[in-house]
Parts: sequence; structure tokens; C-alpha cells
Amino acid sequence: MADLKNKKILITEDDPSFMRFLAYLLGKEGYEVISASNGLEGLVKAQEEKPDILILDVMLPGMDGFEVCSRLRSEPQTARLPILMLSAKGQDADRATGLKVGADVYLNKPVERSLLLSTIESLLAKNK
Repeated sequence: MADLKNKKILITEDDPSFMRFLAYLLGKEGYEVISASNGLEGLVKAQEEKPDILILDVMLPGMDGFEVCSRLRSEPQTARLPILMLSAKGQDADRATGLKVGADVYLNKPVERSLLLSTIESLLAKNK
């Protein structure tokens, strides 16, 4: 799976400690990490930085993750961007909404490191 490394991951997350954890974990795995701390910044960076995958929180200041995901799916240049929603909102309705607006995968926080990494690898492999 060495060809999946050196991929660019955009993390849109408003919790600084969780952001640091994700950035450390993914950086250690060889990924290039870009971060955004609110929905609008995430939307802009997804369009400008052209990441290979987006990890998106649902509860964000300003524009929530559902709205960001929906907007990215409606833009031709980001319509196929793999989106992994990672949220503390674990209700079935939240998961259904996330998938309906276009997330490829919806995982709950806290997430197991191995599950997160395998999910990222499978999304990247699918989108090569």
C-alpha cells in the first residue's frame, strides 16, 4: 500500500486537540495533512488545495459538515472527492443525513485508530 502514502488529507475539525491528534496520527503514517477549523474554510481549502480525501466533522462553526459535503458534491471539481464524515453525532438519522448529502463513509467519534486508517486507505484505493 506504499503508493497510497504521500497523499494529501484535508481535515476539517473545530476541536483543536482532536485536530492535533488526527494530524499527528496521519502525518506519522506518511500523509500530508492540511487543516481547516470551520466549514467555510474547509470548503475553500477543498477547492483550492485539491486534497486526495476530506475528513469532515459535522458540528462546525458557521457552516456545518452536512452543508460543506452537499456543496462539494454539487461542484464538478470536488464532486468525486472522497469524504469521510467523522462526528460525535452518532444517531442513525445523523448517519443517514451524512450519507444522503454525499459522504462516502460516516464514522463516530471516538474512532479506533485502525478503523480510521483502514477506512482512509480503502477510500484512497477506490479513488485512484
